[in-house]
Amino acid sequence: MTDTTYNGWTNYETWNVALYIQNEEPVYRHARIHGYRGYDSMIPWLEGYFDQQCTPDGVRFMDGNIDTDELDEMLQDL
Repeated sequence: MTDTTYNGWTNYETWNVALYIQNEEPVYRHARIHGYRGYDSMIPWLEGYFDQQCTPDGVRFMDGNIDTDELDEMLQDL
C-alpha cells in the first residue's frame, strides 16, 4: 500500500501551513488563544504576521489545496 500523504498531512500545502503555525512561537501562541475559531479566521492575522499572503516557503494561506478541516482539527488540539 502506498502512502499518499505528505508527512502525515493531506498534502504539501496543508503540511506547510501547519508547520508554520506549530513552529513559529508567536504564531503558535496566537493559534492557542484564537485557533478555536478555525483556520479561516486566522488567515488575515497570518498574512499580517508574515507581511505577505503566503508562508515563507511560498504556500498561499488561501490556497485551494489546503485541507481547512484538517487544520481546524489541529488547531482544536493545540
